[in-house]
Amino acid sequence: SLAPLGRADAHTASALAGCSVSAAATTLADFVRLGLVREAGEGQYELPGHLVPLLRAGLEEHDRPAEVQLARARMLERTVRLLQSCRAVTEPEGSPARRRLSGLPRALRFPTTATGAEWLRSRQPFLLASARLAVADGELDTLARRLIASLVRALAAHRGAEAAAPELYGLHRLVLDVAERRGLHRERAAALLNLGDLDARTGRTGEALLRYRAALDAGRAANDPYAVGRAMESVGGTYQELGDWHRAGDWYGRALAQRLARDERADQARLYARLGAVQTYAGRYGEALRNWRAAAAGYRRLGDLPGHARALSEAARVQEYAGRPEESLRTCEEAVEWARRAQDTRLQAALQLRLADTLDRLGDPAAARLHRAAAERLLETESSAYEIRSGSAED
Repeated sequence: SLAPLGRADAHTASALAGCSVSAAATTLADFVRLGLVREAGEGQYELPGHLVPLLRAGLEEHDRPAEVQLARARMLERTVRLLQSCRAVTEPEGSPARRRLSGLPRALRFPTTATGAEWLRSRQPFLLASARLAVADGELDTLARRLIASLVRALAAHRGAEAAAPELYGLHRLVLDVAERRGLHRERAAALLNLGDLDARTGRTGEALLRYRAALDAGRAANDPYAVGRAMESVGGTYQELGDWHRAGDWYGRALAQRLARDERADQARLYARLGAVQTYAGRYGEALRNWRAAAAGYRRLGDLPGHARALSEAARVQEYAGRPEESLRTCEEAVEWARRAQDTRLQAALQLRLADTLDRLGDPAAARLHRAAAERLLETESSAYEIRSGSAED
C-alpha cells in the first residue's frame, strides 16, 4: 500500500519490506494464490481495490511512522540505483559508467540496452508517481532530487530529450518545487534553465524569457558563474528568436564579458559567433565582421578547424553583404582551405558553391563553373563513401 499507484514489482516490494528480491518475488507469487494481490503484467503486481482501505488502516495502526518513512526511503534508493543502471547500459563498453555497472549486484543490472529501455517504458507511470510522491512527502528531499535527476538522465538516454520533453517538463517543475521550498538557489537556477530550454523548443518564447531571467536572479543569489553566464546567453538567444537584435546583442555582450573575465575560451568563441550573427541580421556589418573574425581566431586557438572554417565563411558572407566582393572572395578561399584541412567535405563543398556565386557576381563565370564542378565532385565522393559505409554495416 506504500507503493506508488498501489503497484509493485519484486524490486519495489523487497525494498519496502527490507528483504531480498528473490524472497519478495516468492512472497508476491504466494499472495497471488491467496488473492491478496493480482498480476498487472510485465512483472508487476497490484492490490485489489477493496483491500486498499483495509491495508492503509492497518499500516497506520501497526507501523510506526519512522518505520514507514524508512521503507519509503529504501524504495526510493532502490529506484535510484535501478535508474542509474538503466542509463549506464546505454554507455559504450569500457566507459566509466559501464565499469560501475559491472560492480552492481546482478539483480540491479540490465543485460542489454533493449532490456533497460523496456523496463523504463513499462515502469514509467510508477517512476513518475514515485517522483511526485517523494516531493510531496517533504521529508525526503535529498532522495527526491536524486531520483528526479536519475530519471531525467535515463529518459534522455533512452528516448532523447525531444521525445521525452513532456515528462522532463514535469520533472523539472518538481525540482523547482523542492529548490524553492529549501531555498536552494543553485538547484532553482538549474531547474529554471531546463524549463526555459523546454519552453523555447516548443515555441513558448515569452515563457522561456521569464524562466531565463528568473534563472539569472537565482544564479546570482547562488554565486554560480556557470548559471549566470548560461542564463545571460539564453536571454540573448530568446531575444534573437524574437528578432530583437539590439537586446540580443546586449545580452550576448554581457555573457561574453563574463567568459572573458574567466578565460573560458570555448564559450568565448561561441559568443563571438552569436554576436556576429545578430549584428549581421541588424545590418551592423563592421561590428559583425570583427566578431566573426574573433570567433574564427578563437576556434583556431582551440584547434576546432571546422569551427574556424565556418566562422571564416560567415565573415565572407558579411563582406559580401557590405559590398566588398573581392575581400569576400579571399576570405571564402581561406575558409575552403581550412575546411579541406578539417576534412569536412560537406562544408568544403558548400564553400565552393559560395565561391562560385561570388565569382559570378564579379563577372568570372568560367571560374565559377570550375568551383561548382569541384563542389559536385566533393558531394559525389561523400555520397559514395556513405554508401560504402552503409553497405559494410549491413554486411
